[in-house]
Amino acid sequence: MAGGNGELKLLGQWASPFVTRVKLALTLKGLSYEYVEEDLRNKSKLLLSINPVHKSVPVLIHNGKAICESPVILQYIDEAFAGTGPSLLPADPYDRAIARFWVAYIDDKLGPPWDRVFRAKTDEERAEAMRETFAAAGTLERALRECSKGMDFFAGDGVGYVDIVVGSLIPWVKATSVLAGAELVDAAEMPLLAAWIDRFGELDMAKAVLQDADSLVEHGRMLMAKNAARASNNG
Repeated sequence: MAGGNGELKLLGQWASPFVTRVKLALTLKGLSYEYVEEDLRNKSKLLLSINPVHKSVPVLIHNGKAICESPVILQYIDEAFAGTGPSLLPADPYDRAIARFWVAYIDDKLGPPWDRVFRAKTDEERAEAMRETFAAAGTLERALRECSKGMDFFAGDGVGYVDIVVGSLIPWVKATSVLAGAELVDAAEMPLLAAWIDRFGELDMAKAVLQDADSLVEHGRMLMAKNAARASNNG
């Protein structure tokens, strides 16, 4: 990891794909950082003081200054460390806009129903959330075709902003497929995305950062059981 980048500290939670995004970006850039695991059921005074608006992770602290929300953090890393490692965002303004569009799509259209899969209070709510998640995931095949221009990654011949954001979801793709009993990314229906997942998973930074899918399966089962119990108690 590169030194001389000032003090970098990342507050996170191990299962969060939003935290994983930041870890991937820092690793791609070759930046060293201190990682602090947060218990979101008992948030630290540090987290509450430096992110009083959202009170959530990830938070990146750079030389004592806090940057919150993963898309903002990724773009900050790209700008603050422009001379270190590969760029996350393309140089061309239109290509940058397209990359930001697809990350916003993931956060606005894919993330919310996916989260509801684990927080649904009834089987009907979970089934509907799963349908929405599968539909939104299918659109990423188009995103890859548009962004990659026939090359290996969303950013072309190397990993970029969209690759990092989608890459952070790979362990949860695998865990959700187990929990749902159906492949979230079906190679027959999404051949480009399925091949990209295999390719990204072979990268050194992916091997170093991505969570173990089996651990996420157990975490997902815990979330579903907790919310089912809460619904039962409220019923």
